[in-house]
Amino acid sequence: MLDFPRWKVWSILLTLVVGIIFAVPSLMPDAMASRLGLGAMPRINLGLDLSGGSHILLEADTADVSKQRLSQMEEQVRTEMRRGDPRIDIGDISTSGGRLSFFVRDIRQLDAAVERIRTLTQPSGMTGQRDWNVAVVDSTRIVMTPTESGLAASVDSAMQVATEVVRKRIDELGTREPTIIRQGSDRIVVQVPGLQDPQALKALLGKTAKLEFKLVDLSADPAQVAQGRAPAGSQVLAYPTNPAGAPVIAVQRRAILTGDQLIDARQGYDQNNTPVVSITFDSQGGRRFARVTQENVGKPFAIILDNQVISAPNINEPILGGQAQISGNFTVDSANQLAIALRSGKLPVALKVIEERTVGPDLGADSIRAGAIASIIATTAVIAFMLLTYGRFGLYATLALVLNILLILGVMALFNATLTLPGIAGFVLTIGAAVDANVLINERIREELRRGRSIIQSVELGYKEASRAIFDANITNVIAAVLMFYFGSGPIRGFAVVLMIGIVTSVFTAVTVTRLVVARWLKRRRPAALLI
Repeated sequence: MLDFPRWKVWSILLTLVVGIIFAVPSLMPDAMASRLGLGAMPRINLGLDLSGGSHILLEADTADVSKQRLSQMEEQVRTEMRRGDPRIDIGDISTSGGRLSFFVRDIRQLDAAVERIRTLTQPSGMTGQRDWNVAVVDSTRIVMTPTESGLAASVDSAMQVATEVVRKRIDELGTREPTIIRQGSDRIVVQVPGLQDPQALKALLGKTAKLEFKLVDLSADPAQVAQGRAPAGSQVLAYPTNPAGAPVIAVQRRAILTGDQLIDARQGYDQNNTPVVSITFDSQGGRRFARVTQENVGKPFAIILDNQVISAPNINEPILGGQAQISGNFTVDSANQLAIALRSGKLPVALKVIEERTVGPDLGADSIRAGAIASIIATTAVIAFMLLTYGRFGLYATLALVLNILLILGVMALFNATLTLPGIAGFVLTIGAAVDANVLINERIREELRRGRSIIQSVELGYKEASRAIFDANITNVIAAVLMFYFGSGPIRGFAVVLMIGIVTSVFTAVTVTRLVVARWLKRRRPAALLI
């Protein structure tokens, strides 16, 4: 137990040196770290409760998901009936009552239509139920009703995508270590440390960013449009920045291009130095945009964001190259926010803010100060107890405790972990519990000495026998920390992360490092008596 090969000695020392190097930048101000050339090294990130920032709770509009499912299924039904062989002629599709219904003009094709429709439905979950129920009513009418399990699966899928879109948008802001987690089936918790402007965050996250390009319906009667009525195949949309003064405009329902074919969006300036958003389409979108603009030179087309027209310019000439500009009385900030929203993709479901709060940096500074004081007091009390109780071996335990603190900080910095207020509590708890292993080891050495064993035998058996209890006790703590991390969220996870790191580093320093130090001391001094 007390024999250390040279490779093991160097590996222990290397681990300690690396841990201390990574811990140092987090212990000094940013300016000092930059002067010393350590500014690029990883540091511990402070959570929302320590650095301040914005907290927002978003809730998905499940009715919006249901409406989108109806719209998508309507398009699928039309395509399937039209492209199938033979073609099946159907009447107008109704979406009233939250279900799709249509009739088959040729009664002889009813069974074939039902079979084609059933291929559009999918199993939902493990229940065997499908996402749509298909039934025949009045001999000629087919009715498709969405099931609860199908809607729940759609909401879950939409929330997974929405969470990733929200994450991309916040990452574009350049913030460090935001917390973005789902809460329940239809909510997302967003915490952005260091961001003191919740309004800008709300504006960014609440924007669905559904971009569409549609031709303006020139045949629409302005009087009818003002009353909210449009010709068949068109719709009336809000146009608050309309230079003509009318707050609404009629556009064709069919989109000539959508934001799904965007590959980039950047804030820029036009020839008048006015902020605009420059967008770039993929190859397919660029070709389609060029063809549509070639066919409609001299006609206006509407640029629509989240069902609101932001601009309706005339097509003066074909727009080639797959690039275009969006203008609409933007400021630099609003143009940049729109570019971020478009780059990160549209939200598959509308999100609304149901809770928001801002944590000031002063509160976080007070928490850090209180945590530092608690850590210093805990460390000082533990060191004093160990020195008074165990003498030289208490000094070794103190060395292990200091190294343990530095290793915790180094590991957290290495993995870009976030320190929260509960994390500080876990840190203080780890300091207090870190010397448990040394207490067990020292007491076991005392017992072996009282039994009349030699110093070498007592120390060797003390480490060997105590290590079993140490590992067993800490494994149960690690299991508890893993469960807290897996099932917890936010503050609970912060506590669990620090606790897990602290358990591993404390066992390493209290057992392995002190055993190395004691072994070297015994070989060098060969004491005749051991005071412990």
